Amino acid sequence: MAHFAQLDENNIVTQVIVVHNNETHDENGIESELKGVQFCKSLFGADTKWVQTSYNGSIRHNYAGIGFTYDPVRDGFIAPQPYPSWQLADNCTWWPPTPMPNDGKIYIWDEPTTSWLEVTNV
Repeated sequence: MAHFAQLDENNIVTQVIVVHNNETHDENGIESELKGVQFCKSLFGADTKWVQTSYNGSIRHNYAGIGFTYDPVRDGFIAPQPYPSWQLADNCTWWPPTPMPNDGKIYIWDEPTTSWLEVTNV
């Protein structure tokens, strides 16, 4: 099975669908993104825009989700920015300005202080 993301005019993902291999493989059994895109357009209209995504993130950095942005320069899907202070890395993931402590405790991000707060009442 292959997954395809429909994009709006701003490259925002509006839906993700699963397409059977019969519709994405050529006569030699080789997967073709173009063949899959053509199939999606046959279902949803020739004027729709589709990009293949990978459930395991093996292409385009991240699996597309509704509301994600497709960046054609990075050729990747980018999740909505979780906090204003977080920066986008080259691999299309968001990173906080300070790394989360790695001491086995549970933390949450506190945007007003741009720091990690330990959760003590679990």
